[in-house]
Amino acid sequence: MKKNIAIIMGGYSSEANISLKSGEVVYQNISKEKYNTYKIHILKNKWVLVDDNNQEYSINKHDFSATINQKKIDFDCVFNAIHGHPGEDGTILAYFKLLGIKHTSAPFYQMALTFNKRDCLSVLKKYGVKTATSVYLNKGETINVSEIITAVGLPCFVKPNNAGSSFGISKVKTEEKLIPAIEKAFKEDTEILIEEFLDGSEITISVLNYKGEIKVLPMTEIVTENDFFDYEAKYLGKSEEITPARISDEIHQKLEILAKKVYQKLNISGISRSEYILVNNEPYFLEMNTVPGLTTKSLIPQQAAKAGITLQNLFHNAIEMALNN
Repeated sequence: MKKNIAIIMGGYSSEANISLKSGEVVYQNISKEKYNTYKIHILKNKWVLVDDNNQEYSINKHDFSATINQKKIDFDCVFNAIHGHPGEDGTILAYFKLLGIKHTSAPFYQMALTFNKRDCLSVLKKYGVKTATSVYLNKGETINVSEIITAVGLPCFVKPNNAGSSFGISKVKTEEKLIPAIEKAFKEDTEILIEEFLDGSEITISVLNYKGEIKVLPMTEIVTENDFFDYEAKYLGKSEEITPARISDEIHQKLEILAKKVYQKLNISGISRSEYILVNNEPYFLEMNTVPGLTTKSLIPQQAAKAGITLQNLFHNAIEMALNN
């Protein structure tokens, strides 16, 4: 009997529209002969199953089921395509844990840890992973501009602690621009991170459990037209994404070992995508995305293609890994 797969998408954050596009890509690339697939929109004002005619059916939150034409549908597995809250921060995965429903992401604690940039960096530092010098601020705290600049220097990056798709991020080059950048970041989150600028090549690395083994996909070098890899660069064509990255075999091996180490030390499962900066051939970890973008403009599809993995194989693998977990 075919398994029922719920593809959850949307969410409550600024990334909701991107997530809906990612979820649609997943839906279109999973075999309907192998699985019964259902699009589930998780939005602030409603949780609904959406069929191919855009007819909506309410989700029963007591057991995460839907009823169509008086037939109740229960789900064997959830494919998590929600970027940001509540999918990438682990919130909804704790709910599925309570219900005993399997899903394609890491356990909810690991998701929460990696989504919190500050806590993730703190854990990895204990394992000798190099990171940028940083300062943390909570909303309402006194802001001492001179102390911050002394700690991280200029230019620096100001970013929300819990957000994705580069929403709320600023590259600050002068002292007078710091407060506006902090205010911008606080619109996305009550916690922010201010990091030193690392001058080097940006390399994006995706790691996943593929057929029972930890696999690193071909790496991507980011060359952006903008000051950094911001929303425009990611989604509006303002960057060049070179896969595989133009790095030596020695650096490639160093990055692959580090990426696997980070994946394992954080106890991740499913698909992850992490950002690194190469400074004098030394990799510095920036952040990890545990629900990376899957739109036609996203990096995972590009990297999977270079590895000879179709999107269907990629998504089927995620489902089978979850079902067999």
